[in-house]
Amino acid sequence: MEQKQALITLADTLAKHQGVTHFAISMRALGKGDFFKKLKGGGDCRTATAARVLAWLDQYWPIDLAWPADISRPSKSKDAA
Repeated sequence: MEQKQALITLADTLAKHQGVTHFAISMRALGKGDFFKKLKGGGDCRTATAARVLAWLDQYWPIDLAWPADISRPSKSKDAA
């Protein structure tokens, strides 16, 4: 899965699980609410920003929510190394 779509999928999955919008997830991860709105609208982001958001999602992902199987999880990669 393309990185941009993976971030959107993760944000949407987490938002649905927590009963919030992707705006709330963006605020928590980056301190601004428009990140996922821009991605969904066809925008892009810097590689460093994508990595920061992915690391945040990995760190704060709820234990009672399965990480999507088709998206590689950073912490799993570190454990396997």
